[in-house]
Amino acid sequence: MRMSEIPFGTTDWSSIEPEFHAGEQGQASWRTRRFGPADNAIRVRMVEYSPGYVSDHWCEKGHILLCLEGELETTLADGRVMLLQPGMSYQVADGAEPHRSRAPKGARLFIVD
Repeated sequence: MRMSEIPFGTTDWSSIEPEFHAGEQGQASWRTRRFGPADNAIRVRMVEYSPGYVSDHWCEKGHILLCLEGELETTLADGRVMLLQPGMSYQVADGAEPHRSRAPKGARLFIVD
């Protein structure tokens, strides 16, 4: 990830309208900003998963993800399961390890990709 052409700024996440995405179960609410040139934009999101959320796909996109509230269970394609609690993060590269998430109790996350 190369960060360029991004002037200093602040974000009031409560002022950004959420987009809703249905999961296999539950839903995700995304508040999204994009920074930098269009051909190399960095997406920054505040994401909330409803209690019982289960992703409807295996993701192969790279992320840096920080759990702010709740718990996030992430299953990797090889069967490993990681549990994130508030203050924990993970990072994975594009195409490195397919992963799928669940939030039995709900979760609030900060994600950069």
